[in-house]
Amino acid sequence: MDRNDDKLKKTAVIEGASESEELSAPPMGFKVIVREFLKDRVAMIALIILVLILLTTLVWSLRLDANAVMQVDILRNFEKPVEFEWGLIADAWNGEKTLIFGADDYGRDVFTQLLLAAWNSIIIAVAVTSIIATIGISLGLIAGYYGGKVDNAIMRVTDFVMTLPTTMIIIVFMVVVPKVTIPSFVFIMSVFSWTGYCRVVRSKSLSESSRDYISASKTMGTPTWKIILLEMLPNLSSLIMVQLILSYAGNIGLETGLTFLGYGLPEQIPSLGRLVSSATTPYNMEFRTWVWLPASTLILVLMLSINYVGQALKRASDAKQRLG
Repeated sequence: MDRNDDKLKKTAVIEGASESEELSAPPMGFKVIVREFLKDRVAMIALIILVLILLTTLVWSLRLDANAVMQVDILRNFEKPVEFEWGLIADAWNGEKTLIFGADDYGRDVFTQLLLAAWNSIIIAVAVTSIIATIGISLGLIAGYYGGKVDNAIMRVTDFVMTLPTTMIIIVFMVVVPKVTIPSFVFIMSVFSWTGYCRVVRSKSLSESSRDYISASKTMGTPTWKIILLEMLPNLSSLIMVQLILSYAGNIGLETGLTFLGYGLPEQIPSLGRLVSSATTPYNMEFRTWVWLPASTLILVLMLSINYVGQALKRASDAKQRLG
């Protein structure tokens, strides 16, 4: 009986230990991200706002016809907003000019323009960020991993591109291109904007490539692409996350800024920058706030939401690296 009791006690101790290990085990992967957002209420609210903006603009962009929205109606130029009713949302959903936010200088509905313009800005920012991140991270990893002549060649090209007046070149391209579309605009913005990623990733990759785990992988005969993508790249995730956040918000600002100056998207494509440009005259800025204030507010909300969500993702990435 004593031996049986001892066995039962040992089993209970082992089970209790395993349960305590499971309870004390650090969260991994997606759980870390969820934990960070639950800890930070501001980031959670920002995430909800950002998701709502994305879903709303996506649904409306699929529903509305941009050509119909941008059709000129001079009889309604600078018409004031009407008193809000929920039925106006349904009318706007059907493509009618409800003037919930009034009309601009060409009599176009500001509300529907705002929805389409926000989606265009989001799409352009995501596309540009994805392209420049892919180019810059790839070149930075290659330069940092190989070093020597490869690193020197890549960095000399990077230094040359960085010395160019990027904004002025983009403006020149926008003037020279006969018909600017969203794909061509994305391409022009992406050609010279990858250098920041390349330099930051390269500097971190140089230190990572000299670590013991990289030397061990090389000794074991691990393929180079596996070392770069599966070992080096995950250890740079926190740094890359910060760059993505800054780049995404910055590309939204660059697109709206270029359009604000008249060198961005053409007139027939809705843009937040064009709506904000109505505030260039003192009269519009003081007495016609319905034209530019919604777009300005949306840009501010987008920037703040992206920043708070990005900071939470960065903390989650740091936590995953600490936990291994």
